[in-house]
Amino acid sequence: MGRVSRFFNDELGGRQVWLFFLLATLLYVLPLILADFPYIDDNWRALSAGMAWSRQGRLFAEVFYNVLTFGTGAPNIFPLPLLIATLAMAGALTRLTFHYYSQPTLACCLVVLPLWYNPFFLQNLSYQYDGPTMALSLVAVIYAITYRHPSRILQWLVPAFLIALALGLYQVSLNVFLGLCCLEVLRAANDKRAWPQWRGLIGWKVAQVALGGGIYLMTAYPFTDQNRTELLNWTAAPLLQLQINIGRVLEKVVLLFHGGFVWVAVGLLLCALAGAIQLGRNLCTRQGSRREKILIGLACVLTLPTVVLLVSGMLLLFRDFNEGARTLMGFAVLLMLLFYLSRLALARVHERLGLLLAIPLLAMLSLSYAYGRVLTVQKTFATSALISLQQDISAHPALRDAKRIYLAVTYSDHWLVGASGSFRQMPVLRYLLNVNFYQLAENLPTVGITNVVAERERRNATRVGLQHFPALVDKAYYRIYLVGDYGFIVFKEPLPVKTLQW
Repeated sequence: MGRVSRFFNDELGGRQVWLFFLLATLLYVLPLILADFPYIDDNWRALSAGMAWSRQGRLFAEVFYNVLTFGTGAPNIFPLPLLIATLAMAGALTRLTFHYYSQPTLACCLVVLPLWYNPFFLQNLSYQYDGPTMALSLVAVIYAITYRHPSRILQWLVPAFLIALALGLYQVSLNVFLGLCCLEVLRAANDKRAWPQWRGLIGWKVAQVALGGGIYLMTAYPFTDQNRTELLNWTAAPLLQLQINIGRVLEKVVLLFHGGFVWVAVGLLLCALAGAIQLGRNLCTRQGSRREKILIGLACVLTLPTVVLLVSGMLLLFRDFNEGARTLMGFAVLLMLLFYLSRLALARVHERLGLLLAIPLLAMLSLSYAYGRVLTVQKTFATSALISLQQDISAHPALRDAKRIYLAVTYSDHWLVGASGSFRQMPVLRYLLNVNFYQLAENLPTVGITNVVAERERRNATRVGLQHFPALVDKAYYRIYLVGDYGFIVFKEPLPVKTLQW
């Protein structure tokens, strides 16, 4: 009992910190491993052992799978890549903890854990192929922040190469690096570093980002499809476009704060506010000229709106704006900022009070397991849908032998009836799942049906044009038509689920 008490209260060594993070990170991804659900892009990648990351500017993701599979393709070896990424993340969080606190306690470890316990990061980790490389990009930016060396050249070059590596794995991780730089500014102010050190810190980070971006532009960027790099139209109300994009992100983030999460968030914000006041007092008592204090204070004040913007970050500037949960990696730094400030306030009252940060972390862990159950329900539903389509096509020789069967995808939020209760209690789960289709054409080959292709351009024309033809197959969720040598699968629009009273 005494040993457990010492673990919660005493200073921890490097091995203890690493073991804690290894357990914590594995606990968070365990529901995804148990669900074992091929998520969207995983279906076609597993079917063809496909790569195609270089066209997305993610050349190093291809290199990762080439090395890991000893080949030129990417056969599905899940969960090995995720386990490797989780192991690497435990090491990165350990390094970050000792970067912030020379003699960390368990409460100090909790401060950095939101980098992994980011609720929106669950969608990133859902991808059996892309998830591990996204996690490794996060690892790379953490090591870029924490790298220290007496040599000025290495202090400049190594973080720059790590930033380039992170961008080549997943570009959105740059938002995390910039957010951690903002946190470095706050830490330097709270630690009362001298003005030349504080100013030099900002200069180093700017130089590292510039050089890292240059290395990325010379290595992975030339392979990127140009249509993925188009920025906003600066001649057509760019500020309005930015406002719309920010509003869309805010709508999604608000989904997280429902039920008990609201009270957890309120408590965290109040503690962070108290920590910010304490940091402001430390700033007022530091040595230096009034001008230096004003400049440092202004920079500290600007860190909060900067970190908030970095929730989606650079994606706000692109014409092809993606509001998916996987792009909100910057939300982790916002959480971490709140945790850092909260611990400042709690530790001032009593060191053990920092352990209260475990409450919001447990809420996020609970969300992870709820999401894992939703993935399991989705997997069951998708398997049932796939078998149903396979049996109906196989039972009709005309469909089985058709030249092509076009599948017209219908998007809806009401396919997954089995998870309607979870969606109602935790609205963010539907946003995280983001599976709003009945079935994908690339899944049919897994059950021996090879003549089904996704219909893209004529989807609406098919739904309207086939209304006057008799359906060869009419099921609860879809109809299958046969016109000449071509078949057409048209999904029915599902009805909203009525609340059942038991």
